[in-house]
Amino acid sequence: MGDFLTDVQTLRANARKEIEKGPVTASYGADVERVIEVLNQALATEIVCVLRYKQHHYNAQGLDAGPVAQEFLEHAGEEQQHADSIAARITQLGGTPDFSPDTLLARSHSEYNSPSALLEMIKEDLVAERVAIASYTEMINWLGTGDITTRRMLEEILAVEEEHAEDMLSFLQKMN
Repeated sequence: MGDFLTDVQTLRANARKEIEKGPVTASYGADVERVIEVLNQALATEIVCVLRYKQHHYNAQGLDAGPVAQEFLEHAGEEQQHADSIAARITQLGGTPDFSPDTLLARSHSEYNSPSALLEMIKEDLVAERVAIASYTEMINWLGTGDITTRRMLEEILAVEEEHAEDMLSFLQKMN
C-alpha cells in the first residue's frame, strides 16, 4: 500500500482545526471567495437561460413550432437543474446563492432576448448556449485542480450545454 502524502494523525488534526469550514479544508487549492463569486455569475446565467427558454416555449408559433417549443421546455428544465446544482455548491462552499432579480441580468453571461419569430428564438438560444460553452470552458480551465468537485460539476453542465447547442443548430439547419 502506498503512503499518504500527509500522515493520518496530521490529517485528523487538520480536519478538527477549522471544522466550521465544512468541506473547505487546507488542501482546497482555490480562492473560495472568488469561486463563489464566479459560481454566482454562473447561477445568474442559468436563471436567465431558464427564463428565456420558458419565454420561447410559450411564444413559439408556426407550423414547425411544436417540436421546437417542446425542446425549449426540456432545455428550461435542464437549465433549472444546473442552477440548482450551482446554488447547492455555493452553499456547500460557505457562500450564499444570489437569486436577486435586481442584479440578475448584470451578473449573467447570457442575454435575455424574446424575439417573436421562431427562427430568431432558435438563433438567440444557440448564441446563449455558445456563450455558456465558452464561459464554462474558461471556468473549468481556471479551476484546474484547485477545486475538483466544482470543476467536475461544471464539466457535467458543459456537456449538457454542448448538447443544447447541437439541438439548436439542428433546428436552425432544418429551418434554413
